[in-house]
Amino acid sequence: MCSLSYLVFSAARRVAQGAGCTGRHWLSPGSAGWPHVQSAGKKDSLKLPALNEEDLEEQFVRGSGPGGQATNKTSNCVVLKHIPSGIVVKCHQTRSVETNRKRAREILQEKLDVFSKGEESEVIKKRKEAEWRKQEKRRRAKENLEKKKLFKLTTMVESNQDEER
Repeated sequence: MCSLSYLVFSAARRVAQGAGCTGRHWLSPGSAGWPHVQSAGKKDSLKLPALNEEDLEEQFVRGSGPGGQATNKTSNCVVLKHIPSGIVVKCHQTRSVETNRKRAREILQEKLDVFSKGEESEVIKKRKEAEWRKQEKRRRAKENLEKKKLFKLTTMVESNQDEER
């Protein structure tokens, strides 16, 4: 027997798919009890400057690195140059030219944001926040380790005092 929440969710999914949504979307409760469709992807998408295709120079070259003959024979590495700023990005992360083109544009957008805004760039802010979280996590772990050592030491001292009595 199916649960009620499963039936509601599957019905909402069918409604959303009937409205032209694909499997790359997921449903979350809306304000009026109707499902709200959100697209899957990055949690916090950055507000990066838009790229003008006329300002870009794109080349496809042979990649380097591991991969043997497949890498040496195919030109699936994308070199993207932003003409006004002179920033060049080389992307050879996957075997797909289309995926590499997309990723090269994403990387170029991030670099342009850093180039134009400097320290006020959202990319820099996000990196600093991630670094701060990492340091905070390390600090808490170190603190917990010290507490455990202190607890172990005090229990050992107490057990030794009990044995001496």
